[in-house]
Amino acid sequence: MTSSTATAPDPAAHAEDLGAFVAASPSSFHAAAEAARRLEAAGFRRLDEAEPFGAEPGGAFLVRDGALIAWHVPEEARPGFRILGAHTDSPSFKLKPRPSTGRFGWRQAGVEVYGGALLNSWLDRELRMAGRLVVREADGGTGERLVSTGPVARIPQLAIHLDRSANEGLTLDRQAHTQPIWDTGEDEGDVLAFLGRHAEGPGGPVEASAILGHDVVLADAQPARLFGAQGQFLASGRLDNLSSVHAGTQALIRAAEAGGSASGRTLVLAAFDHEEIGSGTRSGAAGPILEDVLVRLDAARGGAEEHRRALAASVCLSSDAGHLVHPNYPGHHDPVNRPSPGRGPLLKINANQRYATDAVGAAEWALACEDAGVPYQEFVSNNDVPCGSTIGPITATRLGIRTVDVGLGLLSMHSAREMCHIDDAAALGRAVEAFYRR
Repeated sequence: MTSSTATAPDPAAHAEDLGAFVAASPSSFHAAAEAARRLEAAGFRRLDEAEPFGAEPGGAFLVRDGALIAWHVPEEARPGFRILGAHTDSPSFKLKPRPSTGRFGWRQAGVEVYGGALLNSWLDRELRMAGRLVVREADGGTGERLVSTGPVARIPQLAIHLDRSANEGLTLDRQAHTQPIWDTGEDEGDVLAFLGRHAEGPGGPVEASAILGHDVVLADAQPARLFGAQGQFLASGRLDNLSSVHAGTQALIRAAEAGGSASGRTLVLAAFDHEEIGSGTRSGAAGPILEDVLVRLDAARGGAEEHRRALAASVCLSSDAGHLVHPNYPGHHDPVNRPSPGRGPLLKINANQRYATDAVGAAEWALACEDAGVPYQEFVSNNDVPCGSTIGPITATRLGIRTVDVGLGLLSMHSAREMCHIDDAAALGRAVEAFYRR
């Protein structure tokens, strides 16, 4: 396979489409819905996991809460899977059960911190509310509605006149200092009533009294934007890790259109939820969702023995954002392995298996990048800086599948607004497609 087989668009077009994907995905539920919309438009079938499904050739997918599993079975399938794992969630703030609060004429929303957000980056910027509502339907049953507002909330910073030491070290109390303003009034207002008026889908708006549950987060309302002397940078919220969900979705569509994997393996996109809080949920990588799908696909083709053979012949790319060297803080990075902007996506390595990459997996990534005609860079942590982790070790442990950790290099990871080089984002998309098509 040559580089011409990796058909991702040019970097600027890829970045624009990534920005559109992020804009459509202010919550994990919206990210799964947007990936599903694109897959359906490409001819993939939506399946209900409560119903039987087989392993017939073609593309299909299912959505569980804020997660999506999609796959393409070739005409002459051989045992094994080529899997791209990513996650739909990003650090943020989540509405508490009784979110309406406020005082001194300000209406506020009660929130708690979700994941490892870089808190100061959320100050003084316009925020959306987005997620899902579970509502009582007219027939007495329940249904789910996505909900998304425009820019409605803001976490205001205290003026420097009232805290002259702010520039010497800003300390935010997570309870007292992070509750956003969203309206004015002498009472607390009703956040849920406001959200009900923005419910999406059939049936239109819903009354607050009909809302039985909610999973709603805050999201940066500013659209993604190209910037830089040559327009080579992309600034956007939620690049960690919608950059990988987008790359996987588009690469799966293109690979399926081209006939799938040359090896005859089934191609899989696993976009999990809840990675930022440990993955230990029914829609997270530590839960059973991916295993359930793989077992069911193999059961339709031969049962337990077929499944074990398939896992042994499988490989997973765990694609999650990584760190470029920060020019203002070079001492926080490894002194030798120093990923730079525009020089390709990352191969992430850790001796203590915080990343799942080993030598065999590294070779798999090298060959995929070679096929795609793109460079890549190794990332390893400074020994004095604790290393984060990904879904990679979880997937390898749960399923025994060879797993390699890769991803897009960023600055400002876990900020409300992160940045990357558009060449790296496009190269990730091309490398993922080449991985699928091997």
